[in-house]
Amino acid sequence: MKICKNTIAFALLALTALPAAWADAPNNTTELNNPPQPGTVNSIEREAFLDGRPIDNKNIGSVTMDAGQMLTTGAGKAEVLLTPGIYLRLDANSAVKMISPDLEQTQVELVSGRASLEVDQIFPENMVQMIVGGATVQLIKTGYYEFQAAQPMVMVFSGRAEVELGEGKWQAVKGRHELALAGKGGAKPVEFDTHPQGDRLYSWSSLRSQYLAEANNEIAGNYAGSPGFYPGWYWDPFMYDYTFLGWDPFFSPFGWGFYPWGGFYGGWGGFYGGRGFYGGRGFYGGRGFAGRGMGGGFHGGGMGGGGFHGGGGGGGVR
Repeated sequence: MKICKNTIAFALLALTALPAAWADAPNNTTELNNPPQPGTVNSIEREAFLDGRPIDNKNIGSVTMDAGQMLTTGAGKAEVLLTPGIYLRLDANSAVKMISPDLEQTQVELVSGRASLEVDQIFPENMVQMIVGGATVQLIKTGYYEFQAAQPMVMVFSGRAEVELGEGKWQAVKGRHELALAGKGGAKPVEFDTHPQGDRLYSWSSLRSQYLAEANNEIAGNYAGSPGFYPGWYWDPFMYDYTFLGWDPFFSPFGWGFYPWGGFYGGWGGFYGGRGFYGGRGFYGGRGFAGRGMGGGFHGGGMGGGGFHGGGGGGGVR
């Protein structure tokens, strides 16, 4: 598989870099021309370390992994931004090394423990790769992926990945399949249960996805009609992290709905003058914009006000 150059759009996202790796957290309003780069630490739970140095919560959004640096966790977990729309999450007692933070080729290595990747947006020009046990795994489609280092493994809950076998050969791994990475070319993908019980990394990834959807709901309307807007990472001062804003609505791999920049017809980020998919600020009414209950759904309701077509009272349509 050849290394492709990114599109001009993605090059624009990299025109400027973040401030120094240990600068203060971003301002309340994200600068459109100063997006975070791959390797930016977006959330920590309890404790995390960059090259052995503790990361303070006040530096979230400004601490960035450079090439060759190692992010480790003890009893906690950590979330890192890769290319726009892709989140790397590190389990407790785990370590990842940044190999290449470039947008043209974003490559990290799982050194120990476990990690996951939530992929909400990816283009053919993106080359996002995880190295595990000496094997290179490239992400091909949106979805959710987990990796483990002790017994090298890639688990594709949804989406599609390809594993380099050498000599220009790649092994495809589709959704609901896992592949042991020891001994290139010897193993074949096998099916597995995509609803794990007691998997704390999976549960935390789902929770983080929910929080990011809420952050998206908080700020998307602020950029309605903004000149120079382009899909990417945007800072939410309420949730204190970066979330992703795109052109189109989408569901995360866990079913949480994200609405786009400013909606289609203005208003507070809503479709047809409502308040986004959820019909309220932070009340989802179930999972995403097809849910029901207090946030409204696609075509109505919920106590939070309008959904896709507005409306009050009653549950959303499902």
